[in-house]
Amino acid sequence: MEKFHLYAATAAGVEALAGRELREMGYQTQVENGRIRFDGTIEDILKTNLWLRTADRIRIIVAEFDARTFDELFNATQAVAWDQFLPMDAAFPVEGRSQKSQLHSVPDAQAIVKKAVATKLAAIYHRRTRLPETGATYPLEVIINKNHVLLTLDTTGPSLFKRGYRVGKGGAPIKENMAAALIALTSWHTDMPFVDPVCGSGTIPIEAAMIGRNLAPGYNRDFLCETWDWIPNELSRQVRAEADAQADYDTPLQIFGSDIDGHMIAIAKRNAEEAGLSQDITFKQLAVQDFTTELHHGVIVANPPYGERLSDQAGVRELYRQMGQVFKPLTDWSKYILTADLEFEHFYGQKSTKKRKLYNGALRTDYFQFWAQRRPRTKAASQRD
Repeated sequence: MEKFHLYAATAAGVEALAGRELREMGYQTQVENGRIRFDGTIEDILKTNLWLRTADRIRIIVAEFDARTFDELFNATQAVAWDQFLPMDAAFPVEGRSQKSQLHSVPDAQAIVKKAVATKLAAIYHRRTRLPETGATYPLEVIINKNHVLLTLDTTGPSLFKRGYRVGKGGAPIKENMAAALIALTSWHTDMPFVDPVCGSGTIPIEAAMIGRNLAPGYNRDFLCETWDWIPNELSRQVRAEADAQADYDTPLQIFGSDIDGHMIAIAKRNAEEAGLSQDITFKQLAVQDFTTELHHGVIVANPPYGERLSDQAGVRELYRQMGQVFKPLTDWSKYILTADLEFEHFYGQKSTKKRKLYNGALRTDYFQFWAQRRPRTKAASQRD
């Protein structure tokens, strides 16, 4: 089966996580800013769309070359064997980006690429009039960085964070793939309790349950490439059946989500039900200051309000203070808290073990990590040594 040069697009700061996912799936990777390159077949395109938790989309690298003039861009684009990808009736919108390049006008670059592709397809398919573009959509992108051009074809469609289970959401929901990234950066394993004390519409606990059940995050949605005539329907069904067979419905999970807003808890329950995980997560209306647990060696992941508006800041910082007080006795729990407030540690009342810069959408945030005290070594483990 033919192999393609591919890349998984990611948000800034989570490239290493998506790279790890791909390596665990058996791919050789090259991690770059905002993307991870790898090679794969049509089957691999389907598998990575289906399984990657932290990526945004999977793109085929159709061509790669240097260009400093529009003539060079046109000629190199026209030289591509576009009929290998696009049928005669393909709709092929072109988007673009340019950084630090002589071809800095993105609209002009898009127009040149569009014209070059149309010229090549018209010659191949013997069209004297305009191409109809009435068939399936093949979204192209021209990316120019330091005069180096990537021409890519998007296989995903709506971003991979759109898992298909979120039937309701709150005012500032975290994207599903960012929630998965926050979990991937923790020490959580499925035999440990997991808590989100400000769960909102439930995205973080739902992503934890999907990980715990080994559910393919893209299972309940379609991908744009599945509408293309050169992607076999039978192969798509086979890849999905294999993913379904890998689900683990037997491992006991202890996953909890709470929020002060009862309306949000109702939405979270609906979302969990849509994901088929309502039996795996316990949701409860509860203020952070009232949180208690008798469980041990767990993980807390929280994406509290950031208080970006001055009018919200005092209340949000009071919430941070309450978190610090409530979580302090939980010395055998690890806590991971995402916020854009650089003063967070001051109000929380403790310096983090580690913090990591992440981008929640366009917003720069820090992921404050407070690691648990090490578990005491068991007598059996000591004897094995």
